[in-house]
Amino acid sequence: VLRPALAADFPAIRALIHTVRINPSGLDWQRFTVAETPEGQFIGCGQLKPHSDGTLEMASIAVKSAWRGKGVARAIIQNLLAKAPRPLYLTCRGSLGPFYARFGFRVVAGAALPRYFRRLAKLVTLVGKLRLINDTMLIMVKTE
Repeated sequence: VLRPALAADFPAIRALIHTVRINPSGLDWQRFTVAETPEGQFIGCGQLKPHSDGTLEMASIAVKSAWRGKGVARAIIQNLLAKAPRPLYLTCRGSLGPFYARFGFRVVAGAALPRYFRRLAKLVTLVGKLRLINDTMLIMVKTE
């Protein structure tokens, strides 16, 4: 079951984001969609996050480990895509690029990036040079 998040969901959202080790900045429960079992157990989430340059990012897609591979992330993503204007951006680990490509996202880089994502790419490049992370980061966009 998918539904808009409630304030009471925020502790579970924050805990899951930290557990899966994705960017915990910009978590606002009011932007989230949550997935739950028919019994009401929280099992995943995702948000549409606006940035100061006017861009919109699909972010914080996370599913509890016991529920991965069962279509929960796909359902959350499809729900968010149905509500989001285009272009819609996302950032992800390089290994997840093929997964998001199935939804029509494509990698974008360099001068084609909006201001927020250009700054983010520079920061990630610096962090990568310092070897503080073990994976690459992709910035992807869906325009249709």
